Amino acid sequence: MNKAERIKRTRVPNVDPALAERLPPGQVLTERFPVLHEGEVPVYDMNEWTLKIFGQTDREVVLSYDDIKNLPQTTVTRDIHCVTRWSRFDNTFTGVRFQDLLKELGITPKSKYVMLHGDYDYTTNVLLSDLDREDVLLAHSLDGEPLTAKHGFPLRFVVPHLYFWKSVKWVRGIEFIDENQPGFWEQNGFHLNGDPFKEERFSGEDLEIPDDEWEKKEFD
Repeated sequence: MNKAERIKRTRVPNVDPALAERLPPGQVLTERFPVLHEGEVPVYDMNEWTLKIFGQTDREVVLSYDDIKNLPQTTVTRDIHCVTRWSRFDNTFTGVRFQDLLKELGITPKSKYVMLHGDYDYTTNVLLSDLDREDVLLAHSLDGEPLTAKHGFPLRFVVPHLYFWKSVKWVRGIEFIDENQPGFWEQNGFHLNGDPFKEERFSGEDLEIPDDEWEKKEFD
């Protein structure tokens, strides 16, 4: 049974009516930060780490970590929502706004679809319009401290208005693509878009039951 099927088979939490405008349907509020990912946590030599921007664009760019830190920095505070049914309010991320990344590097996308690449071989698809927002960051810090390795150090894409599987840990590549192709979890039963307030959890399936599996996971 894959992860999407497990999520569908667990119980549905009730949302506190007082939080209905802020907490998406079927979510549980937590102050902790569950650690969920596939595979091992990468270990990096930061002298060799790079971020590549490529695909359907006017030019390819490869950045070092110092290049990222030398770009204009932005701090935003946003709620985050995981498809496994937990939400965490008021997370303060610092990093480079995606809009500023393109502007500062003079990059012009020639497609409206993006595939984000993370280690190890993780991918997720995102519409360019979902990245062209003031609160979408390539984040290196959370709540004033560098991201921990388990939460995506050295760089994590943060797309707070979508389910958090779209916020790629250990991001290494931004690829502009011709079509809206499914990434890793999208190929395994999850929705192409992932809007939590529309409950876009699964690929065309009825949204019956959430996952409380996160309660058994590690926290950091």
